[in-house]
Amino acid sequence: MSGTSQGPDKPEGPNEHGLIRGRHETPDERADRRWNELMQEIRVAQTGVQILFGFLLTVVFTPRFPELSDTDRTIYIITVSLSAAATGALIGPVSFHRMVAGRRIKPRAVIWASRLTFVGLVLLPATLGAALLLVLRVATGADFVPWLVAGLLAWYLLCWFVLPIWVRHRHTSGPDA
Repeated sequence: MSGTSQGPDKPEGPNEHGLIRGRHETPDERADRRWNELMQEIRVAQTGVQILFGFLLTVVFTPRFPELSDTDRTIYIITVSLSAAATGALIGPVSFHRMVAGRRIKPRAVIWASRLTFVGLVLLPATLGAALLLVLRVATGADFVPWLVAGLLAWYLLCWFVLPIWVRHRHTSGPDA
């Protein structure tokens, strides 16, 4: 990228397109902004995974549950376990923040909370895929169900990971650009 750096809290000069990148913010201001952005992102995923987890916990108490095949019970156990792990990872940043608040380590806390969130976002499509596999197997028993679920998982991966990584690679020059 062209332009000269003007210090840690000043944006770089104009690039080859005449655009100025960066913000006028201190490291603490940047950490606060990134933390607030992360919390907004987590709210969306956290709500969905908590609702799914709650629903999954009730399935075992339905009258039809004893009729499930061993395979479907195994899929259920895997689904509940994935959902519990995703829930833990997506709630983890809140607990993490509470445990380190006031210690003047917010920039590092943001990094670790982001990592927990990413783990939760990796577990979430696995959870959704397993839940879809179970529900569609029980609902239809059709041979196409694994293929349909694989297609939906590919869609999740495209929307949640491939497209953002492609855009990041195409339009930025570094990890924090």
